Amino acid sequence: MFHGKPIVGIAGGIGSGKSFVARLLGEMACKIISADDLVKLAYNQEPVRETVRQWWGEAVFKPDGSVNRGAIAQKIFVDPAERRRLENLLHPLVAAMRRQVMQESAGDPQVVAFVWDTPLLFESGANDQCDAVIFVDAPPDLRKDRVARDRGWDEQELARRENLQWPLDRKRKISDYIIQSTADSGVARSQVRDVLSRILARASHRSAPA
Repeated sequence: MFHGKPIVGIAGGIGSGKSFVARLLGEMACKIISADDLVKLAYNQEPVRETVRQWWGEAVFKPDGSVNRGAIAQKIFVDPAERRRLENLLHPLVAAMRRQVMQESAGDPQVVAFVWDTPLLFESGANDQCDAVIFVDAPPDLRKDRVARDRGWDEQELARRENLQWPLDRKRKISDYIIQSTADSGVARSQVRDVLSRILARASHRSAPA
């Protein structure tokens, strides 16, 4: 809990629809904190840019001077040591920015919960700070179609990326709630509304005076 509001983590496989579920929660008065957005902000910080330049040179920068995250991904997804080095640089910055966002929204009565849309929620240990974790489940074929359409990945690339993360069965097992992500947005919305009501009810019970 952060100032009486529950922290909800989102987990699931690549292409499962985590960000879609987060957007639905955002429509239900939750404050969404996207790790991807915070990473973009981190890459705009000059100390980060200089560190990245020292590690990999100009090859990981675009002609306009911005960080080329695609080029960095090609390096870190083939070398675990490089990935850990980058995570050690970015994760503390993202955590600090995330806390700042929550601090700024803590007193807003319109915000009922904080939702962390974090791709590596379990791998980074951020789940330990969450009051509840929602696992977004989706059939393999649907996830394959989504990443092919949205990211241009083939099945092999999807498998390669997921092999660097915790197994989905493990994430599913230790999550508190499971939402089935389907092509029917109405079904997903109903599930999200039900899960959020349960999370808020549990949070209210925990914060009630003895």
